[in-house]
Amino acid sequence: MYSTLDQPHLEFAFECRLMFTRVFAVPNVHNGGFRSAVLVDEGHFEGPRLRGRAVPNSGGDYAHFRDDDTAVFDARYLLEVDDGTIIYMQNRGFLWGRTPDAMARLRAWAFEGGPPVAHEDYYLRGQPTFETPKGKHDWLTRHVFIGIGERQPDGNLLRYYAVT
Repeated sequence: MYSTLDQPHLEFAFECRLMFTRVFAVPNVHNGGFRSAVLVDEGHFEGPRLRGRAVPNSGGDYAHFRDDDTAVFDARYLLEVDDGTIIYMQNRGFLWGRTPDAMARLRAWAFEGGPPVAHEDYYLRGQPTFETPKGKHDWLTRHVFIGIGERQPDGNLLRYYAVT
């Protein structure tokens, strides 16, 4: 099935679970808010056409937390497919609270051992792009993808869908 102007179609591509425990912050940046960096310690991905692991220490998520407490993220790291292929992934998107205190609760959960935050209390969406060698996995370079994410206590879980 393919998308039409009136009816977009999404096809599940893969799920990616990333763990990061190292956090850095640059407070009070000149354009407002602060910058954070969380580095990829480990991770894995799996889908109908590929599976493998995130290459440890190959990158991270560099988010600008605006004054309105919206995180504008830019994550970059390497994926290693089970067949040995290395794929560069860049994922840009947004994380913001649907309730006034959601972002503070998310930070407490992620970095201070606070209680979990319900998925419906926040918005985590990404738009990844990929660089692959020519061949078996280059279908990733010819589609638009969207990611729906969920925060975990030690990282993120995102499910990616190709717009067909």
